[in-house]
Amino acid sequence: MTTTAEQSDRIDPLVWRISGVVVLGSIMSILDTTIVNVALATLSRDLHATISQIQWVVTGYMLALAAVIPVTGWAARRFGAKQVYLTSLVLFTLGSALCGLATSSSELILFRVLQGLGGGMILPIGQLIMADAAGPKRMGRVMSIVAVPAMLAPILGPTIGGLIVQNTSWRWIFYVNVPIGVIAVASGIRMLPTVQREQTDRLDYLGLALMALGLPLLTYGLAEIGSTGSFTAAKVVYPIVIGVVLIAAFVVHALRIPHPLLQLRLYRRATFSSASVAMFCLGAALFGAMILLPLYWQEIRHESVVHTGLLTSPQGLGMALIMPISGKLTDRLGGGPLALVGVVITAAATIPFGMIGAHTSIAFLFGAMFVRGIGIGLAFMPAMTAAFAALERDELSHATPQLNVLQRVGGSIGTAILAVVLQRALVGVDSLSGAAAAYGTAFWWSAGLAAVAIVPCIVLLVAERNARRRQSAAAASSNEPALAEAAAA
Repeated sequence: MTTTAEQSDRIDPLVWRISGVVVLGSIMSILDTTIVNVALATLSRDLHATISQIQWVVTGYMLALAAVIPVTGWAARRFGAKQVYLTSLVLFTLGSALCGLATSSSELILFRVLQGLGGGMILPIGQLIMADAAGPKRMGRVMSIVAVPAMLAPILGPTIGGLIVQNTSWRWIFYVNVPIGVIAVASGIRMLPTVQREQTDRLDYLGLALMALGLPLLTYGLAEIGSTGSFTAAKVVYPIVIGVVLIAAFVVHALRIPHPLLQLRLYRRATFSSASVAMFCLGAALFGAMILLPLYWQEIRHESVVHTGLLTSPQGLGMALIMPISGKLTDRLGGGPLALVGVVITAAATIPFGMIGAHTSIAFLFGAMFVRGIGIGLAFMPAMTAAFAALERDELSHATPQLNVLQRVGGSIGTAILAVVLQRALVGVDSLSGAAAAYGTAFWWSAGLAAVAIVPCIVLLVAERNARRRQSAAAASSNEPALAEAAAA
């Protein structure tokens, strides 16, 4: 299958079927990161828990995701990508069913952790399977098409969650994953290719311990910023400091041993490192801003939860329309130029929200969100494709978990920063126009987060051009003997 993909630019139908299976599983995991948020008040009431307790339904899931992602590369090599992917789907589906059956907040939190342990491996392993099936020349087109539902899921999640809570029981937020999971497992068994297991070294247990403690502690500290409203609170400072120390210790450890949990030596390549930093910044800008728009619609414009989800749809529409085009352009031009253009558009389209008011035209906001979605679609997937294209095929299993960790950590940092900015801007505000201005301040910070990604995108553009020049020079050098023989003849 791989040989055929490399010989022709045509994408084999089997590749699309494989991608469809991967998307089916991935969309469950992505939806579940946002679909539960709108049900927290209902969960608190039905399970007799305070909001601070029930927040762990979300936080526990996030911590489980962050802890398990670094293991995916080793697990895919050791047991085979297909086997790990199917196991992850089973864990996620089982966790979803148990969540629906939970009778207390403690049970629900525990089952959400189980759900997260499965969900954390679904997306990176799925990307690995798709990248291997597509081959480097068709990776941009395949990744862009299958990324459309993945990018829409965080936007549609609140709307779907609102519809479920409003019309049925909160338990169906979890039960809805069960039939989808069963179909995904059955389809995966039948359609996904069996990849040969590789000889792997002993699992880096020290690295796993450092990351499994460091990332959750960092994530927990960032999550507590939103509830405490302060960077100096003990619940914020201690977890973040300890988490950063543990992550730094992991970096030192990973660079000293030959087979670490995450292959950080990949960052020595300018193309991969700059694309990774760009994705980190884009994750902060994208997921951070996603908390502002729903809050604005509900708190300032007094819209319902269902209407709020619908009002955020123009951004997803812009992404969905541009991604197939950006995939084709990435295959022709490379990821650097498109990522740079997309980041500039994203930052520029966020500026109008910095001037948002209590009665800003909905049509104007729709237009700005649509353009912002186009910018995100032009930036996100080309940057990811550039990161993958800079690697050898046997390095993909190392790269996919690292890119997913960067996206999630970037999204957590962006969310924490914008939540704190908004909370501090709202202090002392006693009018609707003042509250709207506070949201404008937070949106200015969101534009700044997007603008920070311009620098790594420029580095990515230069790195890609240098790589193409080296390839052209190498090709010219290899042709010189043949040209000399032809001239002599």
